[in-house]
Amino acid sequence: MIADIRSAPRSRFSPHFNKNELTASLAARKIAYSFLGRELGGRPQDPQLYSERIADYEKMAASSEFQLGLVRLMEAAAGRNLAVMCSEADPLECHRFMLVGRALAAAGTGVRHILACGAVMTHAEAEDRLLELENLAEEGLPLVSREERLSQAYRSRSRKFAYCRRA
Repeated sequence: MIADIRSAPRSRFSPHFNKNELTASLAARKIAYSFLGRELGGRPQDPQLYSERIADYEKMAASSEFQLGLVRLMEAAAGRNLAVMCSEADPLECHRFMLVGRALAAAGTGVRHILACGAVMTHAEAEDRLLELENLAEEGLPLVSREERLSQAYRSRSRKFAYCRRA
């Protein structure tokens, strides 16, 4: 199964990734498609889920709609292989990693990220890369624990890559 978590399930550049075309293509290969972009998408409709016009992943993760989406995603994964789809090639530039993957990993779900080159990275490996990119990899920094450093790294990275609403 493919769970599509794009807020808008279409592509200007690759029309074969538009919801209808993708659903038909996957069905022909006996792969189910589920759209969860309303619950798990990176562009929330609720203006309360933004801070300074930027989608606030911490607020989003705490919302009841997001929590319902996670439950639906985990139920869909029961007994089958499931891939979560978005539109960014690099997980560290996408809410798929910074919001959804983080929440799934925190819930004890095994999360792996498929990279554009076809390699697979565990969520913990992606978090190690996140810490390095945000210059928080070294232990002994003012933020002592790995969890504190990760929290800061997620916050910093999401400010750089989260959706920003127009004024």
